[in-house]
Amino acid sequence: MLTAFANAFRTPDLRRKLLFVLMIIVVFRAGSQIPAPGVDVGNVQSCISDVDNTGLYSLINLFSGGALLQLTIFALGIMPYITASIILQLLVVVIPRLEALKKEGQSGQTKITQYTRYLTLGLALLQATGIVALARSGNLLQGCDKSLLHDNGTQTFLVMVITMTAGTAVIMWLGELITERGVGNGMSIMIFTQVIATFPTTLWAVGQDKGWWIFSMVLAIGLVIVAAVIFIEQAQRRIPVQYARRMVGRKMFGGSSTYIPLKVNQAGVIPVIFASSLLYLPAMAAQFNQTNNSAWVRFINNYLVRGNHPLYMLTFFLLIVFFTYFYVSITFNPQEVADNMKKYGGFIPGIRAGKPTEDYLSYVLSRITLPGSLYLGLIALIPLIALVLVNANQNFPFGGTSILIMVGVALDTVKQIESQLQQRNYEGFLR
Repeated sequence: MLTAFANAFRTPDLRRKLLFVLMIIVVFRAGSQIPAPGVDVGNVQSCISDVDNTGLYSLINLFSGGALLQLTIFALGIMPYITASIILQLLVVVIPRLEALKKEGQSGQTKITQYTRYLTLGLALLQATGIVALARSGNLLQGCDKSLLHDNGTQTFLVMVITMTAGTAVIMWLGELITERGVGNGMSIMIFTQVIATFPTTLWAVGQDKGWWIFSMVLAIGLVIVAAVIFIEQAQRRIPVQYARRMVGRKMFGGSSTYIPLKVNQAGVIPVIFASSLLYLPAMAAQFNQTNNSAWVRFINNYLVRGNHPLYMLTFFLLIVFFTYFYVSITFNPQEVADNMKKYGGFIPGIRAGKPTEDYLSYVLSRITLPGSLYLGLIALIPLIALVLVNANQNFPFGGTSILIMVGVALDTVKQIESQLQQRNYEGFLR
């Protein structure tokens, strides 16, 4: 990885792209530190240091790089865009119009991207309204009795909501600038930046709170986890595909062989986000019904709010397994792949084209998704297990959503850098 970056900085074109990405990251992180208008910065910092921040909004706070609880102009981070993208992916399967747009190629994808932007702004407006309302009522940082805002009036409320929504629009624009003029996927790099921003602080806090012996153990275990994640993220089942020769006019086409790569972790980090979001719903319902001391509110507060209970862990694990199968089923369509192969004269050796190919792909996909779902569930449980063993918080640095994002985006970015280096410095038989 270091060699790839060193070679990239020696290439003038790539060096300009990498420096442009670094400049955007600096602007992005600067916006994550500027408080929104009307925020009492002193009280916010005092409450953050006094209160355990592992409650309802820990996932959104993770994707904002800690900016959410500080109520900055980029407090929402990239989370509205992630949610909008997931919703559009699900709607493409349900709504025929969106499915037709997806099949139109680049023009259709441009329209879907535009719909994603509009939905992102709508979700950002809703999330900003909820977060500012919680900050005004004093429920954002539970256990803190200080006022987080200078003024609880309507004007301050509206200014903060508009500022945070506009901040999300700026983040989208910055991400698209990285995609167009930089290296890698802009939105993925923005997510990576926000997740990695809190990583050193969280890791250092482990050493200060638990001792440096525990810190060394955590660091060693973390390196093993990173190596395991890299190994599994790279693992794939390659299904060979042979294309028969066919005559078109006076030219012969086909006769080539390729393969269909089926990754062990075909769903990425999406199932973990789905499961975390779904588990927050009962916690949110209980939070808004604290005055109603009913049995279901007590049950949720005892078993489904903190991650150190076995029932919470089991529910979280089963939800991840379920959403892994669900997401893979809507993103990879064996029937569509089999039809395309048949259309262009492709076949899997030993498998007949058409329905037998579809059944074979479904069989392989279901078998390979099982270890992938178990892997995601175990990785996501690592911070919860640490919560029990060393009494860490739920933002434990190694494990869960953060480590999957860091490793996945880093691998993808390095691959893109290496591919561009190969285009500029090809060392084949011609040389």
